[in-house]
Amino acid sequence: MDSVAQDLFRGVLPFLHVAEERSFRRGAARLGVTPAAVSKAVAALEEDLGVRLLERTSRRVALTPAGEAYLERCRDAVAHLRAGRELVARAQGEPKGELRVTLSHILGRPLVAALPRFVSRYPGIDLRLELSDRVSGLIGEDQDVALRVGPLADSGLVARRLRRTRWVTVAAPSYLARRGEPRTADELAGHACLGFVTPRGRVAEWAFEGRASVPPRGVRLDRGDLLMDAALAGLGVAQVVDFMVEAPLAEGRLIEVLEGHGTEGPPIHALFPPGRRRSRRVRAFLEHVGDVFGVDSTAERD
Repeated sequence: MDSVAQDLFRGVLPFLHVAEERSFRRGAARLGVTPAAVSKAVAALEEDLGVRLLERTSRRVALTPAGEAYLERCRDAVAHLRAGRELVARAQGEPKGELRVTLSHILGRPLVAALPRFVSRYPGIDLRLELSDRVSGLIGEDQDVALRVGPLADSGLVARRLRRTRWVTVAAPSYLARRGEPRTADELAGHACLGFVTPRGRVAEWAFEGRASVPPRGVRLDRGDLLMDAALAGLGVAQVVDFMVEAPLAEGRLIEVLEGHGTEGPPIHALFPPGRRRSRRVRAFLEHVGDVFGVDSTAERD
């Protein structure tokens, strides 16, 4: 690098501050240095340029015509440099890189439906999603975060509860028009009930406030999203966690039955390998998850 390039900005900031303040003392105060250091820097700049920029007297500092012209160019240059610095700082602060997420099947549909917003906001994140209900292999598979619904096994991972849920019992209008609406849990015995088969091969029982669980009878499926599809198709009554059916209920495609008898459902947790939850990518993703699933005020915070 030649000496001109090396000296290009030497003395520019001292000159700029002195010129704007019309004082070596106040200019030095803005830079946090002594007036003598500022005076030396401005003198060196004038020597490099071969022109006097400031007229100095014991009472005041004034700009020469050359100084006035140079001041305007200095302001522009410094403004551009500061803007560039801020741009680079913001870019460095944006989450970027690969983010590998494993999530329970029933979380997949609402999360994927909202992904365009996440991708638009964080274009630097290369997101990889895997639908799985397993937890034990998370660290070995080098996943960054897992989202799970239900009780947690001791996996050696850091857990953060995101949301509580409630069980809701729903059916399509077409089904209720054919079979009528059950008014009590006991009346479900006369209805087609859609059962969920757990990863352990058991049919999950239905729970209601103030009474024992009711085992469903009828079509059984091992995927929560397919269970909801079956209910939407009018195949029977289903009991699901509330976040799965918020949109169909609001749109009238499903109707809640036995309303007021629902009970607390399984919580949603985020799981992390130790030391990874402070990652910018993970924190950005969890913020998005909170928007999608409506993290409640009782959720545990970092």
